[in-house]
Amino acid sequence: MNRRSFLVSSAVAAGAATLPAAAPAQPKPADKVVKTPEEWRKVLTKEQYYVLRDEGTERPGSSPLNGEKRKGTFVCAGCDLPLFKSDTKYESGTGWPSFWAAIPGAVGTKVDYKLIYPRTEYHCLRCGGHQGHVFDDGPKPTGQRYCNNGVALKFVPA
Repeated sequence: MNRRSFLVSSAVAAGAATLPAAAPAQPKPADKVVKTPEEWRKVLTKEQYYVLRDEGTERPGSSPLNGEKRKGTFVCAGCDLPLFKSDTKYESGTGWPSFWAAIPGAVGTKVDYKLIYPRTEYHCLRCGGHQGHVFDDGPKPTGQRYCNNGVALKFVPA
């Protein structure tokens, strides 16, 4: 092998070694759920519409999912996309169902300035339904707290 071939192959190998891991699969455009506001109102309760479509927040302590302890999956109330596994749920003391990790590829985030200071808001990647906010004050192993509106979720027992 001459010097040039060696340098090129070394550069390629070094570059390959530093490439980031592949991102989790996201829903394809064909998998996305898109509906008009009228169509959403037909399939969601008033409370679900307020949270999922208007990015509202339910009262703390109002969700029966706060006390849910069974094994299973928490799915989006708008489109049934699995968002959280029950083994990532924990009691945060906030009054909303909280999780330390979302299922990879299930949620997308954006910055929210509704309370003046920036917060990280997250949505279902399939239907765009608002779920809640994620904070960096959660337990190990992630240190994150996905603070979810219970009305935006459905629980599917295992």
